[in-house]
Amino acid sequence: MSARPHSHPITVEPEDIDFMGHVNNARYLNWVQDAVLAHWNKLAPAEDVASKAWVALKHEITYRKPAFLDDDVIAKTVLERYNGARAFYHTVIHRGEDVLAEVRSSWCCIDAKTLRPARIGEHLREFFFPEPDSDGHESVRPVDEREAG
Repeated sequence: MSARPHSHPITVEPEDIDFMGHVNNARYLNWVQDAVLAHWNKLAPAEDVASKAWVALKHEITYRKPAFLDDDVIAKTVLERYNGARAFYHTVIHRGEDVLAEVRSSWCCIDAKTLRPARIGEHLREFFFPEPDSDGHESVRPVDEREAG
């Protein structure tokens, strides 16, 4: 079973640039959050998107190369696993072939109304970890059921 990745384009803004002329390291964590939330919003069913929210618990980031204004940057993120209310993501931020940063992060799923931790339902496994069919292709429901129904 392989996880379904998500590529999230990033626009480097003038306010992202620090006194050294490159993107401030703190911005990378914002980019990771944006990529993880975009991944969730793209793949999870609408009712789960509406009823759940996410808070970051931990980020381990390794900076490899700096990013600069006008760079074409992509954050590629994948949900590696989940257990209970915790989700574990791996995100690679790159510019072309250059890896700018690698991030492993853990997140807590919370109920959007109560703001209490909420278990991640087993029904979500098929959206994030699709099973291959007999031909080796992913066999899942349409990515955006919101438009189908």
